[in-house]
Amino acid sequence: MTSTLSSAPAPRDTRTRRRIPLRKPHRAPHRTGPPAAFGGPLTAIPWALPALALVGVLLVYPFVRSVYGSFFEDNGFTSRWTGLDNYTRLADDPIFSRSVLNTLMWVAGTLLLPVLLGLLIAVATHRMRLGVVAQLVIMLPYAISGAATAVLWDFMLTSDGAVNQVLRAVGLDGLAHPWLLEWPHNTLSMIVASTWQGTGLNVVLFAIGLRAIPRETVEAAQLDGASGWRMFRWITLPQLRAVTVVVVGMAIVNSLKAFDMIWILTQGGPSRSSETLALTMYRETFRLFHVGYGSAIALVLTVIVVASAWMYLRRQMPSAARD
Repeated sequence: MTSTLSSAPAPRDTRTRRRIPLRKPHRAPHRTGPPAAFGGPLTAIPWALPALALVGVLLVYPFVRSVYGSFFEDNGFTSRWTGLDNYTRLADDPIFSRSVLNTLMWVAGTLLLPVLLGLLIAVATHRMRLGVVAQLVIMLPYAISGAATAVLWDFMLTSDGAVNQVLRAVGLDGLAHPWLLEWPHNTLSMIVASTWQGTGLNVVLFAIGLRAIPRETVEAAQLDGASGWRMFRWITLPQLRAVTVVVVGMAIVNSLKAFDMIWILTQGGPSRSSETLALTMYRETFRLFHVGYGSAIALVLTVIVVASAWMYLRRQMPSAARD
């Protein structure tokens, strides 16, 4: 009886079990492009419009207006079409020829003096104990405005100025000279004044480049026996190539647009002998009211600046990028 009951099968639960389906986790769709909320690649245009408008008003329109005005004889009141007469006049104008020569002298002087002196001073003071203080002292003239610098050097370079008085005091009367009254002494004197002001910036830029040279490179060169001139020629100077590109490019552009110091010291005189292209353009346009002729000079100066910068950067930038 007991075995029969124990072997009987257990009653089965006939209630139907409820199955709950599993939900797959929600995944955000994969987007390959910009979010739709930002409007796609054309969204940046409204943000760039103010900058484009500013460039157009301050750069593009004046340039186009100068090109157009260079084909007219315009005295500020009447305007008459003259074609290329303003450009042919440039070739026959002795003042324009002297301005081109003075501009070339400024370019050569700015490259030889401030850039070279800045490099030499930066290298000489790089490892000095008080080198940073010396660099700071040389940098101070750059903080002075061009007008203040011109006033200071006018006090020094006049016929009875400080330079001639010092020369006479030490018995060098033969070297005393009216520095600002004769060409080419006036142009060379102003280049020296510009060098005094601009060398400090080049010293700082070259000093930054020297601090960026890897110490491992210098130590490896010292282990190979490099020192002095060999270290400078084969290690330091190539490592400064990128900084040199910037310094020389700035020097070329600044020399081509030199104006304030020349105007305060000599106003381009005497007899317009110390004018550069920038000052000649200003005088012809705003003083003599030869607007068309001044526009032609401005276009020539623009072409020279852009061509010089483009040729220099095109020559230097690939080498700098490889280094």
